[in-house]
Amino acid sequence: MLSRKNKLLITKALSLFSVVRGYNILVIVIAQYLTSIYILAPQLPLGDVVFDPNLLMLVLASAVAIAGGYIINNFYDSEKDLINRPRKSMLDRLVSQRTKLSVYFVLNFMSVVFASYVSFRAVIFFSAYIFGIWLYSHKFKRITGLGNIIAAMLSVTPFFAVFIYYSNFDTVIFVHATFLFLLLWMREVVKDLENLKGDLTLNYKTVPVVFGENPAKGLITALCISTLIPIILLLTYYEVGYMDYYFYASGLALIGFLVVLWRSKRKLHYLILHGLLKGIIVLGVFSIVLINVDLILKRFL
Repeated sequence: MLSRKNKLLITKALSLFSVVRGYNILVIVIAQYLTSIYILAPQLPLGDVVFDPNLLMLVLASAVAIAGGYIINNFYDSEKDLINRPRKSMLDRLVSQRTKLSVYFVLNFMSVVFASYVSFRAVIFFSAYIFGIWLYSHKFKRITGLGNIIAAMLSVTPFFAVFIYYSNFDTVIFVHATFLFLLLWMREVVKDLENLKGDLTLNYKTVPVVFGENPAKGLITALCISTLIPIILLLTYYEVGYMDYYFYASGLALIGFLVVLWRSKRKLHYLILHGLLKGIIVLGVFSIVLINVDLILKRFL
């Protein structure tokens, strides 16, 4: 039997894991490695990529910086989350705000230390990234429309650390990144619809608060249609192997997404839409291996 003290420690650990959204960070770590193996450096032996200490340090720097970002975002949004996500908020509040800030500074310091192993340029990159996350949480998040764009950009930024490391700037990478950016931008606006009650109460100037639900749905629709551009480019001009099935499936899923979007009126509907977009993004991460099936056979069979 666990003692009361141990139970409290475990509960607080789970609370902190909830705040930093460890599951999201795990997906990002996997995405960075799969991108490195199958897109950025497919010519290198598997071991040279997986066991590259520089890549490991960049991934760790990204992971702890993102974790710190979730903490500072949780710190600024604590009142809003209490309205929009009361159950999760109660779990998150098991760890004091002071402790969260202490962990935030420790994680940021660790990110810079990990980056320093690679190069001074990496230190500058992650220092700017950490500052950008803080500036977004402190100021830009409340600016109509701009907050959504910056949030999507910050979500994509860790991948550029890996792109720069491998000095791979092929246009196909930016087309992939554009597709991901548009999905993330859509997700941010859907989250605003989902959190409309708390945003109205605390006067967050989001698109749904300032312009209304239908204009917000119109913006999401425009972004959804825009995803067709990178999808068509990837299917017609670039070699994506069997990942083309993912893009066909994503196109169909996004059509269904739009149908549900315009029929949505309740928070539950927006939660479903949010989950659908997250599913498309996560599935895209694991579909990267389909770009070169022969590479899979050579490396794992």
